[in-house]
Amino acid sequence: MKDLHTFGWYAARVSKHLPKEAFNPVPARLLGGLAYLIVVISGFLAIGLFNLPLIVNLGISVIIGMSFAGMGFLGHEILHGTVVRTPWLRDLLGAIAFWPLTTGPQLWRKWHNMTHHVHTQDDEKDPDSWPTLDKISKMKMFRWVYNLPLFVRSTCAFASLAIQFTAHSLKCFGLYIREFQPKKQPKVWLQAILPWATWIGLIFVLGFNNWIFAYLLPLLIANFIVMAYISTNHRLNPLTSVNDPLANSLTVTVPKWVDVLHFNFSYHTEHHLFPAMSSKYYPLVKEHIKEMWPERYHEMPMTKALAALWKTPRLYFNNSELVDPHGNRSIGSLGNGLNPDEIKFKDFNVDVNNLSSLENTFEEIQPKKRTN
Repeated sequence: MKDLHTFGWYAARVSKHLPKEAFNPVPARLLGGLAYLIVVISGFLAIGLFNLPLIVNLGISVIIGMSFAGMGFLGHEILHGTVVRTPWLRDLLGAIAFWPLTTGPQLWRKWHNMTHHVHTQDDEKDPDSWPTLDKISKMKMFRWVYNLPLFVRSTCAFASLAIQFTAHSLKCFGLYIREFQPKKQPKVWLQAILPWATWIGLIFVLGFNNWIFAYLLPLLIANFIVMAYISTNHRLNPLTSVNDPLANSLTVTVPKWVDVLHFNFSYHTEHHLFPAMSSKYYPLVKEHIKEMWPERYHEMPMTKALAALWKTPRLYFNNSELVDPHGNRSIGSLGNGLNPDEIKFKDFNVDVNNLSSLENTFEEIQPKKRTN
């Protein structure tokens, strides 16, 4: 792996080439959120007031789900302080934007801003990092899962994207609630309970069948869209001892109109360099990164990144290797031999039926290349 640098090291060198306005909040982004809110409310009214055909309700569900995802991407921006800076207004608008995804602003800022961004791809401290072979070897249930063929695991993993964001949010609530000061914990609890109370209460307003189309299906769709991005943000990259965004983050490319709808969320390396900058300016940041460090920068089309996730194993070994215990094989991560255009595995000397025996011998296990 090349010499690593902190995000501040890169930011200091890029920032001098950026206009001063790039570091100002952009309140105009709220217009996109207002548009999404109008679409969502209109969808609720259409489903609740009219006896529409099934296919029409399904179409409305897709539109609402896409709007939920768009609101989540805007909420991400808002809670980084790139839209408004006044704390109470930032948290209020962020809470509204994340309401469909049932994530409170205090939890999100603790989990995402203060932990994930500070400890990106640290296997001990980053709540979003994918597990290591070492950790899995100590979990009986997961050892069983990773003995299944990669195709089965990939199919289940992609299907689970439809619930992963909501599930991970609940997990992070349990993980971090005790780290808040006792006097702040009731507020965090309230921010977690109120969205769920709202959406469960909607059942009694719309009826259960209409609620499925108005909220449940859109929530699954929003989860899938959001997690399609989050899964490609870092999971093809290595774990790193230094928080180096050019090593541990991936920018994906999508059509321009998708970037407009998703508030440039695809520019993820840029976001990790400048998390307090509006994503409006990330295309400009990207230009400078590619001029200054073209050999370090990772980007690929979203479809190719998702295909690479499907084809590659999901456990880390020695930070830079992705290991498939079922097939006793491994492949490098981005920057360490992974070529998404041609996935090639090498042999890995692991006893998949006795992973627990590896707990004390990881330093002795070395991948060995396949000989043809």
